Amino acid sequence: MLIVGIAGGTGSGKTTVVKNVMNSFLKGEVALLPQDSYYKDNSHLPLEERQKLNFDHPDSIEWPLLMEHLIELRQGRVIQQPVYSYLTCTRSPETICIQPRKVVIVEGILLLTQKEVRDLLDIKVFVDTDADDRLARVIRRDIRERGRSAEAVLHRYEKTVKPMHLDFIEPSKRYADLIIPQGGENKVGIRVLTSLIRHHLSE
Repeated sequence: MLIVGIAGGTGSGKTTVVKNVMNSFLKGEVALLPQDSYYKDNSHLPLEERQKLNFDHPDSIEWPLLMEHLIELRQGRVIQQPVYSYLTCTRSPETICIQPRKVVIVEGILLLTQKEVRDLLDIKVFVDTDADDRLARVIRRDIRERGRSAEAVLHRYEKTVKPMHLDFIEPSKRYADLIIPQGGENKVGIRVLTSLIRHHLSE
């Protein structure tokens, strides 16, 4: 099994990179674990408090569970991936059954900030996109998919997204084996990553 970690700032194009890589392999060859599924459950807090949480800080993630699941998959065991709702900021009682595959892709903004997680990754990737481009994508995505107003998105960006990016995400780039500038628009970078995965699988 090959475990690939794909990190990068919010709105950097990680999801597009992941989709392009997954489409290069046969169905059933690649499993995907989104870091966002492992946000800590905040159902004990009132909704108003949940909406103020800093989801761009490493402490917001239940890292031990994510690591446990990566180890389980590598050992050939099925896991139950959590399901997290951005609308309620809580973890759903339902889970998603994930089977061990030849390739496991883990994707998330904070993935490379944790040494214990990095040690479980065979290939570490950082998707590096200009701040202006990332902000534009975040505004479009959060309005369309998460029901936020443009004003709320900008407020959150200035208060948590930008400072957390500078404090944690940008510095984690130095741990990457491969840096892909401009995300899903970088067809060459995606081909290089796909080739690396194929090479590892053939060894």
